[in-house]
Parts: sequence; structure tokens; C-alpha cells
Amino acid sequence: MDFIQDLFSIDFCNALVRFIICIAVNWVIVNRLYYKKSHRRDFYFTFLLISVAIFFLVYFMMGMDRGKATMGVGLGLFGIFSIMRYRTDTMPVREMTYLFIIVCLSVVHAMVDIEADYINYLADYGKLLIIDVIVLVSITLCEMTLKVQNTKLIQYDRPEMVKPENREQLIADLEQRTGLKILKVEVGGIDFLKDSVVLRVTYDGKGASEIDAQYTVRKSQWRNV
Repeated sequence: MDFIQDLFSIDFCNALVRFIICIAVNWVIVNRLYYKKSHRRDFYFTFLLISVAIFFLVYFMMGMDRGKATMGVGLGLFGIFSIMRYRTDTMPVREMTYLFIIVCLSVVHAMVDIEADYINYLADYGKLLIIDVIVLVSITLCEMTLKVQNTKLIQYDRPEMVKPENREQLIADLEQRTGLKILKVEVGGIDFLKDSVVLRVTYDGKGASEIDAQYTVRKSQWRNV
């Protein structure tokens, strides 16, 4: 009987309710806000599973006694991720922003202390839902008002075309080869021995920003054509 009572304790049941709310909110963010524009199944998979893992990791790191919970646990979790460097491939800024939001919401839902009293119980869940609504509204407004530009890294075989006076011809050639509507072209590393240059093109259209990790160009090296 003690095992059954511990398994279905008020604290653990509250945790399961918060977990359901957390997953529901993160699913809306990933499925309806992120995936609708990017169509990246790999990040869709990553975001949702990270949400599940972070929630239970933080919850059990804090211990079943909610009175002993400290914000240091959450901050320590971020420190662990910064040290272990979860990602290995280059991740676009938009994906990093969504990942940070998913992690933050999972930590908040896992750490919030729900009072046993009925009035405080409703107030605590009300505060949690208000936070979720604020985050959803903020992301929605940003997605609606700020247009996300798609970018690709291209290894180009005509370095002589990157001269400023050849900008129009360069864009026309890239559009003819790629079939994309090019908005901006930036030049990175140039290899005259191999007659190649790394270009970062910004184009109009649906799809994800694709960054190929094999092209390593420092930020200071990029310049507009």
C-alpha cells in the first residue's frame, strides 16, 4: 500500500499534470510555429525529445521533496549543456532560439512549486498557463511580423565573378543554376588554386536554412558582393 500511495502521491500527480501541459505547449511551438516554416523533421524530433528529457531530469534532480528545490539546479543544468556541447553540427540561430525556449519551458514546468491548498493550487496553475500563453503569443507575433530569410552555403567555381562590378551577372548565374530567387550574396573563403569560392546566398522561398558544416568560414571573412 505504501508503494501505491507513493506512486500516486499528490506531488507526483501534479508533476504528471505539469508534464502534460509542458509537452502540449512545446508541441504547439514546434509543430505549429517552427515546423510550419522550416519543415525540418530532424529538429522536430530533437526539440520534443529534449523537452521530455529535460523535464524529468530537472524534476528528479530537485528531488521528490519540492521544499528543497533551488534555482541552482536549473542554472546547473544549463552549465552542463554548455560544457558538454550537445550539438556538433552548426545550428542556425532560429533553431538555437527555439531550442533555448523549449529547454526554458521544460525547466520552468518541472521546477514550479504547486501548493496543496485548493486556492493556491488554482493560482499556481493559472500563473503557469499565463506564462505559456505569453511565450506562445510572443513567438507568434515574431513569426508573423519578422520574415525569416533562407540561406545556403554554396561552393562556387567562378571566383572572378565575385567582383563588385559583376554582382548582377553573379546573381543571374546563381539563379539560373539553382532555380532560386537570390536576394543577397556574401563572399567567404576564396581558393584560387582550386578556382572555387564559398558563397552564402540569401534567397526568397519556403524551406529551411541549410548550412553545410564542411565549409568553415570565420564571421569576419564574410563580405557583401
